[in-house]
Amino acid sequence: MIKKEIIVEKDKKIVSILQDFGFSFADVNKMLRGKDVKINGKPIKTNETVVAGQKVTFFYTQDMLEKKFEIVEEGEDYYIIYKYAGIESAGEKGVESVLKGAIAVHRLDRNTEGLMVFAKNEKTANLIKKAFKQHKIHKIYVAEVIGKFEVNKIFKAYLTKDSENSSVKIFDKEAKNSVEIETKIETLKVGEETSLLQVELISGKTHQIRAHLAHLGHPIIGDGKYGKNENNKKFHENKQKLACFLLKFDYLGVEKLNFREFEKKPKWFVC
Repeated sequence: MIKKEIIVEKDKKIVSILQDFGFSFADVNKMLRGKDVKINGKPIKTNETVVAGQKVTFFYTQDMLEKKFEIVEEGEDYYIIYKYAGIESAGEKGVESVLKGAIAVHRLDRNTEGLMVFAKNEKTANLIKKAFKQHKIHKIYVAEVIGKFEVNKIFKAYLTKDSENSSVKIFDKEAKNSVEIETKIETLKVGEETSLLQVELISGKTHQIRAHLAHLGHPIIGDGKYGKNENNKKFHENKQKLACFLLKFDYLGVEKLNFREFEKKPKWFVC
């Protein structure tokens, strides 16, 4: 067994803390049942809240860690990777810290999977960041949502940040401190209870896809923040069915990436 000790920086549920490290929900519960998780040296068996400053000790085997990402292509100046749900894009717990020489130039939410590009040096990082600002890199997503949703249009709305709750709110009309957003949505498949959508951000903001779809009455399956727990339990999902499955590049000034595209679909993409 491998032993790990951490000091928690802010109040958080123990399940969320362990999932941040890449453990599945099932394995976290297995660790709790086996008394392999301790708070300040005391074994726990339930999803308790850990208070900032407390020490968490846990024991695990290497095979319990979920696959975090895979390299799709590696070039002299870049990586194209597919990030799985359950790991941050950047930071000491993210892909950036694991992938040798990687510089994060954009983000995907921790529980969103999909294709990403990482730079290997500052020059390339600056070129890619500039390309994102100039809309020369196109990220196309697929999402499975609750309900029948047949559509092919660009939806406009207004978004405000709720920093206290690490979330955003969507409004149909301009609100205080809001920014205008545009989300392009196309229906790929309509089932009995869900719909499969292709989504592209015309203006990309934090949590935009998740919050906007929920605002439209079609939350993403497995989304614990903007969806409904009863729906997630019904479909047995604790990770949101949202993935960036297609990356398209215009001219970036990065050799071997100019005018290319990469595609990788999540396992649940059945159309």
